[in-house]
Amino acid sequence: MSDAPAANRRGAELGLGLLAVIVAAFGYLLVQLAQKPDVPPDLWVIFGAVLALFVAAHLAVRRLAPDANQVLLPIAALLNGLGFVTVARLDSNLGRIQAAWTAVSVLAFVLTLVGVRRIRTLERYRYSFLFLGMVALLLPLAPGIGKTINGARLWVGVGPVNFQPGEAAKVFLVLFFAAYLVDKRELLASGSRRIGRMMLPEPKHLGPLLLAWGVSILIMVRETDLGQAMLIFALCGVMLYVATERAAYTVVTVVLFLTAAGIAYQLFGHVQTRVQTWIDPFKYANDKGYQLVQSLFGFAAGGFAGTGLGLGSPKQIPNVATDFVFSAIGEELGLLGCVAVLVALLLFIGSGYQIAVRSERPFPKLFATGLTTIIGLQSFVIIGGVTRVIPLTGVTLPFISYGGSSLLANWVILALLLRISDDNVQGTLARRSRRTARAP
Repeated sequence: MSDAPAANRRGAELGLGLLAVIVAAFGYLLVQLAQKPDVPPDLWVIFGAVLALFVAAHLAVRRLAPDANQVLLPIAALLNGLGFVTVARLDSNLGRIQAAWTAVSVLAFVLTLVGVRRIRTLERYRYSFLFLGMVALLLPLAPGIGKTINGARLWVGVGPVNFQPGEAAKVFLVLFFAAYLVDKRELLASGSRRIGRMMLPEPKHLGPLLLAWGVSILIMVRETDLGQAMLIFALCGVMLYVATERAAYTVVTVVLFLTAAGIAYQLFGHVQTRVQTWIDPFKYANDKGYQLVQSLFGFAAGGFAGTGLGLGSPKQIPNVATDFVFSAIGEELGLLGCVAVLVALLLFIGSGYQIAVRSERPFPKLFATGLTTIIGLQSFVIIGGVTRVIPLTGVTLPFISYGGSSLLANWVILALLLRISDDNVQGTLARRSRRTARAP
């Protein structure tokens, strides 16, 4: 009974993935033709490499998680392919580096599926993952290997390779939050102390959670990366609400978030700068508002259908391949391209939350919620920042922005979501088989 549905899912995944590969290959061809009217000699090499990477990921899922969700991998391939095309169009050297990181990320995806055969086994190592998360957050502060780039000390340099361990820290912390909240959810939901109209739990039950939360924020503040700090802040609040279903925690989280944002505004000059440029970027168009103004001009130049791949001027925006890659897409692919990216991200996020809803056990439900929330929050924060919906913060657009650490973390998140999805279906089939066996 399970073979046919699994085969259908994997067949749909293969078809959608091949379509994503073709879209990426044609995008690369259009970018190269915009520079010179000749078919690039490396087109078939690029096409073959992208196809091989997707087929490797697909075969890993077919072998190791045959009943997993069928749309997550093709969506990731589409977004990753679009990101590679955009980054390669902006800087050919960065494009080659991004291609290498994509290969490493797909390898990490396969290794995650191989190493994590049952998602519940991770629950037992909650405090080990908390320790790993803290170490990952502290590494950029270590003398000798920690590096400050663009004003933020988020990087670790080992030889010629620079990476952000904070990307891995988010995954480790989500795993800890999920396991700890499962263990304490009844105590946190009921509470034992009344303050006004709210029932709050004993402080000792909130202790490890607040420790992980507080230390993460303090470290991020020390590294002048308030965007990641606020991301972890919001992530913890979302998971706490999902675990307890108490709106009071949401209210407290919002109040603490606004308080922390106000304190950050008073203490840090770069936060004040970002708020000022968000309110009136054109007032500072020649200095600190230059990036945001150029981003808005890029969206305006793109219009409905865009200038065409390779025909715009996105290089006018500093750091366009990282913080403002969505602006480059908006200029050269227009409103249609932006909507396509948003739809793909929403489908990914919706599928992730669907996996969480279908999980009958609390740990995979919370873990899938946290992993999906990482993708959702990062997407909202960076897209909202470059379109001037919210103040700009320095996070990456999942699967699209240039950056090996982010890409690697996103592919690991994808593998974990697929593992949870496969476990859900396997559990459902096992229960159905037991009911059939007991039936007279």
